[in-house]
Amino acid sequence: MASAQSDAIEDRVRARVINDDPLYRAVPVSLRFVPAEPLAVRIVFPPGLSPENTENEWVFPLVLLETGLQSPTGSGDVRVWPAGRVQTVVELHSPEGVAVIQFDSAALRRFLRRTYAVTGTAPPRRTPVTR
Repeated sequence: MASAQSDAIEDRVRARVINDDPLYRAVPVSLRFVPAEPLAVRIVFPPGLSPENTENEWVFPLVLLETGLQSPTGSGDVRVWPAGRVQTVVELHSPEGVAVIQFDSAALRRFLRRTYAVTGTAPPRRTPVTR
């Protein structure tokens, strides 16, 4: 029998840390989904980014990522919003400060499609843009 962890979905993507530096810092990030927790998604940052030099994992509702691809959402520790047509921003708040991370929206959509395939759920309907 396979464990729930072995059924996990993990996509490695490049993200950009947004700060005052005019040159964005690209970092490798893992997007994880564990079927045993179908309502949650994880963003895992490599050890070199934390003061403790350990892997840093943020867990938040999957629906927050889904919704944030189309419109600003979230309050509290995690906020997500589209930045133009091809980028999505994830803002993470902790006692140590705020991290603003920019992703290619296509990478996030690919990851979400993989989660839908595992869970057998349909992606949310996209809201048409009106002008």
